[in-house]
Amino acid sequence: MSANTASELRTVLFRPRLSRYLHSEEATEFLASVLRYAEPVEITVSIAICRDPKDDKFLELAVSGQASHIVSGDQDILALHPFRGIPVMSPRNFSEIVT
Repeated sequence: MSANTASELRTVLFRPRLSRYLHSEEATEFLASVLRYAEPVEITVSIAICRDPKDDKFLELAVSGQASHIVSGDQDILALHPFRGIPVMSPRNFSEIVT
């Protein structure tokens, strides 16, 4: 996890529209758990290629962290398959290959 992706997760978890599904205490607990187990990755490459520029941070993380796969439900990211030799796939497709 990079600093940018951690910040994105924090922002999403505390969006007001999610509060009816996820209480702030649960969001805090989940975020702490993710941060505790996530491997920190220093971003060593800048990428500006995605149709949605806000998604470039996830591509930077994958390349900098030498990811084996990029798993996403975002069509802008899925359209890049493969990205710099890294397979890009949906969560469903990924779960089929790891089970």
